[in-house]
Amino acid sequence: DPFLHVSMKRGDKIFCESNAMVMMEDGLELKGKLQGGLGQALLRRFANDESLFQQHIEAVRADGDCLLSPTLDGDMEILDVGNVQYTLTDGAFVAATHGVEIKVKTQGLGTALFGDTGGFFVMNTAGNGQVVVSGYGSLFKLDVTPDKDILVDNGHVVCWDSRLQHEVSVNTSQNTGLLASLVNSATSGEGMVLRFKGQGSVVVCSRNRSNSLSWLPS
Repeated sequence: DPFLHVSMKRGDKIFCESNAMVMMEDGLELKGKLQGGLGQALLRRFANDESLFQQHIEAVRADGDCLLSPTLDGDMEILDVGNVQYTLTDGAFVAATHGVEIKVKTQGLGTALFGDTGGFFVMNTAGNGQVVVSGYGSLFKLDVTPDKDILVDNGHVVCWDSRLQHEVSVNTSQNTGLLASLVNSATSGEGMVLRFKGQGSVVVCSRNRSNSLSWLPS
């Protein structure tokens, strides 16, 4: 369970998920703000179960360091945002630099109902800078190319390059009907998968949060 260690120069600003801040030095200042305005904040809160207010940390009086911690038990990945933007699943956002925006957008009906990626609304990055995401367990970055689609169990997706096409599939076979796919899914334990196409990357985590919670005693 790593910390995110951020070294800030005077004038630097970052924002992070509520309660992410563990420690900060005296030269830094912490405030709660509605990131992206009231409308976007409400969508993040009610559609994606993110905090209404996010923590903003600014190096006001001097240079300083801070330590942040993700909500989930697991690894973190620092992603460059600008030429590439990312779509984030529920709970994946940890922090971002000042030039990055986290916006809410709609996704298709099939993916919303079965994709386990955030319902009808998902979070999408905009702007320039860096964003930090977290996932349950270890993280791994996969490359998708036009000649190589990848399929990921929907409970293991953390985020993906927004340029990628993605669709929900009942199983990995492309040559079986719906009934056969459902039977195979039930007997193999394969469940739903997301097929990613195009050019870009997908970040996945080693643990499925829903499956892990089902093992905990009630």
